[in-house]
Amino acid sequence: MEAQQEPKTRWWSLADRIGATASFLCAIHCAALPFVLALLPLLGLGFLADHRFERGFVMFACALALFSLVTSYRHHRRPRPLMLAMPGLALLVVGVTFADGYSIALHSVLVTCGGLLVAASHFINLRTHRAVHVHGPSCAH
Repeated sequence: MEAQQEPKTRWWSLADRIGATASFLCAIHCAALPFVLALLPLLGLGFLADHRFERGFVMFACALALFSLVTSYRHHRRPRPLMLAMPGLALLVVGVTFADGYSIALHSVLVTCGGLLVAASHFINLRTHRAVHVHGPSCAH
């Protein structure tokens, strides 16, 4: 039974790493977008400024975060990563849906703060998971 736990923990760890990276990249994208908007078409990256791309990326980040963090919570029962992720996900969704019609500054602040909160929740989840892990005879590494 212990041997079956190890692949799951590797999957959760990988999902958290992907989620943290994606959230961090999303925060950078959202913070830098107002400054590089004019350069994107020249670089052939105009699709990054498209609202459909942004909404799709946020929905992917939300699904990945919820899957990873809820699964990990069931494993270690520590709520801090979820408590950080929920307001972050809410800021992301509000930023790409409702705040889209307002100023670019409000939109950028909401999605940047949301992305940073979600990235922080993934990093804390990784550290929490490592703190809970006990090395023993069944440990694969």
